[in-house]
Amino acid sequence: MRIRINIKSALAGVALALAPVLASVAMAAQAGSAMPVYAPVGDVTTPPSGYLQFCRDNPSDCKASAQEARDIVLSRQAWKDLIALNDQVNQSVKPMTDLENYGKVEWWAYPTDGYGDCEDYVLFKRKLLIDAGWPRSALLITVVRDKKGEGHAVLMVKTDRGEFVLDNQEPKILSWRATGYRYVKRQSQSDQNVWVSLGDTQTTSIVSSKGD
Repeated sequence: MRIRINIKSALAGVALALAPVLASVAMAAQAGSAMPVYAPVGDVTTPPSGYLQFCRDNPSDCKASAQEARDIVLSRQAWKDLIALNDQVNQSVKPMTDLENYGKVEWWAYPTDGYGDCEDYVLFKRKLLIDAGWPRSALLITVVRDKKGEGHAVLMVKTDRGEFVLDNQEPKILSWRATGYRYVKRQSQSDQNVWVSLGDTQTTSIVSSKGD
């Protein structure tokens, strides 16, 4: 029997739990902190086909609007709340391929039935954080090659202390440099419907992620 997730209830609960973080998001970066290293960003590239399909199905979540790039101020409380949300989603959503769940090779959607693959975890985590008040420009859907060389999707969170990866394949939130992944492309900070290449330009031709 499938376990259904009430997204509205989940959003309300997470929004309440993350309310204390909102003030820290707007604060200036702490003076004297180590200089963070960010993923190298390249040229504009093609959005994943699954993202385009998701936007057709959820147009309100993909409104085109240029906005100022904002990074999260990674306070201790923000870090704790990020870990809690990542754990909550990883534990509540059960892994299932798109072919098993939807009868399609590639299908991006919120895991409303309690099942999903990598993109569905990413979409859900991102929505929960955005609805809780975190800036969209710091929450970037990202396509990578995982340790097996397979296509995979993660959520990169851009902070004043570097970029961190929320992943359904790894329980811990890691720095982008500690994952062992090859970064392909991600959403632009200034426009969520614009995608930019990352790292090795030889991998930027990947259009969709097939891993979970």
